[in-house]
Amino acid sequence: MRSSMSVRMTAACAASVLAVTASGCGEETSEGGGAGASVVTGVYPLEWLATQVGGEHADVDNLTEPGVDPHALELSPRQVGQVSEADVAFYVSGLQPAVDDAIDQEGGENALDVADLVELRPAGEEEDGHGEDGEHEEHGEEHGEEDGHGEDGEHDEHGEEDPHMWLDLDRMSQATEGLAEQLAEVDPDNAADYRANAETTIDTLTGIDQEYADTLDACESRDIVVNHAAFGYLAESYDLNQISISGLESDSEPSPARIAEVADLVEEHDVTTVFTETLTPTDTAETIAEETGAETAVLDPLGGITDESPGDDYPSGMRANLDALDSALRCS
Repeated sequence: MRSSMSVRMTAACAASVLAVTASGCGEETSEGGGAGASVVTGVYPLEWLATQVGGEHADVDNLTEPGVDPHALELSPRQVGQVSEADVAFYVSGLQPAVDDAIDQEGGENALDVADLVELRPAGEEEDGHGEDGEHEEHGEEHGEEDGHGEDGEHDEHGEEDPHMWLDLDRMSQATEGLAEQLAEVDPDNAADYRANAETTIDTLTGIDQEYADTLDACESRDIVVNHAAFGYLAESYDLNQISISGLESDSEPSPARIAEVADLVEEHDVTTVFTETLTPTDTAETIAEETGAETAVLDPLGGITDESPGDDYPSGMRANLDALDSALRCS
């Protein structure tokens, strides 16, 4: 009796599963929702943003694996194919040459360049008035003598804009709105959810921005010495002075002259902390700190999250950076 009943129940369950599979075919992701959207991103902060805005309707895949320096990314043929297959390819032009190439080769109307959503700041605007080696930064835009960046007239490999826009919370909010509209266009059935998710995400970003403004309003120092020039947006937003050892590319090698120049600036500006990063070597920053009597601490560009990162996602990483700045700049 129990055996017969068990067989009938198993058959009924199997029939139910088959019916659901046949009727849905995987096209419904939630009650009342459509098929959703697939998003491929170039760098972690955009992955976080796409995950927040896409919510349960979006399948998000980041091209840069955890622990990989986004500047040094190389794509496999499979990843290049992902760019063309995704509903939205969300990236920052000028940041990752491999992604730019894939977009040029495979991308089409699905490409969403952050540079089309926000105004990017000119590259190489070092607020200390110095470029790498006393010449142009390897990755800066063409500079004249008046901004102190040199005379050789060469252009940055990145182009003329700084791609590290995710360290500006206002620009991240603008990108949030743009992504929500793009997702609403490719997946109109879930447009209301994308826009609602965007509002929630912007509230989070606005709250962090206010925390930065409150904390950094009055500090003893406003000079931040960093491993590479990824923090121009952050410095611009909160009236800080970025002094970078290297240019926009995290793997660029500073000359001995630039290292000596930064060491002099550390002493001249009474800088107490030289900032390092989690995805790049720390040797040069540690050498400058040792020579000048400064300490080292992590200020994360948030290009990728690993077990060594001070935060486990974008918001916590931004707040960890704020804690590091609060301490180094003697704000409280």
